[in-house]
Amino acid sequence: MGSLSFASKSGHAAISALLAFGMVVGCQSQTGGPVARQPNVEIDIQKLDLPGLHNLFRVSDRIFSGSSPEGETGFDSLRQLGVRTIVSVDGARPDVELATRLGMEYVHLPIGYDGISRSRVLELAKLAAARPGPFYVHCHHGLHRGPVAVAVMRLCDDRAWTVTTAELWLQKAGTSPQYPGLIHTPRTLRRPAPEELAAVPDNFPATSMDNDLAAVMVEVDAIWDRLKLVKSAGWAAPPSRPDIDPPHEALQLVEQYREAARLPSAGKHGPTMTRLLADAESATRQLEAELRGKPVVAEKAAAAFTRAAAQCATCHNQFRDRPKAR
Repeated sequence: MGSLSFASKSGHAAISALLAFGMVVGCQSQTGGPVARQPNVEIDIQKLDLPGLHNLFRVSDRIFSGSSPEGETGFDSLRQLGVRTIVSVDGARPDVELATRLGMEYVHLPIGYDGISRSRVLELAKLAAARPGPFYVHCHHGLHRGPVAVAVMRLCDDRAWTVTTAELWLQKAGTSPQYPGLIHTPRTLRRPAPEELAAVPDNFPATSMDNDLAAVMVEVDAIWDRLKLVKSAGWAAPPSRPDIDPPHEALQLVEQYREAARLPSAGKHGPTMTRLLADAESATRQLEAELRGKPVVAEKAAAAFTRAAAQCATCHNQFRDRPKAR
């Protein structure tokens, strides 16, 4: 078990890059004032190693962060940690039955790789304020969505946490800068005012259907529409949509396919759909790699785009576009 002491240092290139991104929009206090950066703040966070859990950290006395628990072994490790509430921000359906059997409550508040909505921020803040904990917050691997949710909970619950603190935590947790909607959350977050929190219900769902297969596929279609604009613009951000980041769009598609494959509603379609989603993920990963080229090789990008689109069409032909039996 190791102890991680976070402090900003001028020689730390990765942190310097984060801090040099520009003027901070920043978290806002309950009175509307900005939370100041404190470059020398030190917060002790422990890296833990327990069976059935990966990328496990003790972030505070009340919050642990890590991966989805692996079977009864993982849930038993959580019980040993004294966890009372497991918070999943992953899209897959939590194992509520096993958690309940071992004396723990599940709360399911899934978020995407493109960031956290204001309504979800308020729910996470309310959860941290209304429940005693300890909490275990997880996504699938415990690398990206989970650590960002933890940062939100800590920023809203602990005045010692600043934007700098949160960014240092995300770096230690391994959150990738390839997910700008997640990695920049501390810079854009506003701490909720008391009246905002009071208006949030505290009857949190044990299982949410926010990321059911149909909803995921709606997002997949939207990403494909943006990638078609990228193709038309010669594999660059289209002039009409300068906000589009071509490789990031492909990466979002990779994650959506991966998420879809893990949903119970996808599993009901049998191994064929699971295989097709895996093939689509692989093809789109190649498209992402081509779009990250410097420079992008148009012929290779076009070939990867065609292959990925063909995988998508194959799945639609077998499942979405077939007439339903009457």
